[in-house]
Amino acid sequence: MTTDILMPKATAVWLVDNTSLTFEQIADFCGLHPLEVKGIADGEVARDIRGADPIANGQLSREELDLAEKNDKHRLVALKSRHAEYLKPQKKAPRYTPVSRRQDRPDAIAWFLRNHPEVADSQLARILGTTKATIDQVRNRTHWNSTNIKPVDPVTLGLSTQLELDAVVKKAADKKAKDDKRRGIAEPEGPTLAPASETGAIPAAPTDDHADEADHTAESVFDDEDEHDDADA
Repeated sequence: MTTDILMPKATAVWLVDNTSLTFEQIADFCGLHPLEVKGIADGEVARDIRGADPIANGQLSREELDLAEKNDKHRLVALKSRHAEYLKPQKKAPRYTPVSRRQDRPDAIAWFLRNHPEVADSQLARILGTTKATIDQVRNRTHWNSTNIKPVDPVTLGLSTQLELDAVVKKAADKKAKDDKRRGIAEPEGPTLAPASETGAIPAAPTDDHADEADHTAESVFDDEDEHDDADA
């Protein structure tokens, strides 16, 4: 195969249904394993995929197909598709989130907002496959399901891997540290010294209750001394 074709499984479905090519010929042309092609023919693989005609797509000529059908040793040579350059993604596609997991994204957003508020909304949108509008709704508690949203780790929810999560958090933490340093905000390097009264170096000042008890004790002592003097007299 000289050129990678678009929609290989859909093309394989069409070739299985519309030609007499062998599994090996189709597999070689589509870049699949022969067992995958056999699975397509048996209805066990790609059952929900609609076939794509490679001739109509400009990826295969009718003459090349006829030649391969007459000789099972012949390997199909693909044409360069006229649309291939236009259909190639120009940038990384947005993260796909399974439908069953999409309802969990607000919980993951809430977890980030509570535990890592330093992570930018753009980073949240990228790692969770969500939108800034949804993030704002969760933050402002205007989301339609706000009463049921609870913070849950996105790794637990299956919305990201631990490596992806760690990378996002580290990047946000590094950016925050640089911003704080630029603004002259510095975190204390170690624990502050405890007050001397707590360490015992200086006795703590008595409270009002203790002061009253001390005065009462002193008065009792003076009263005892006065009684003793009267007795001696």
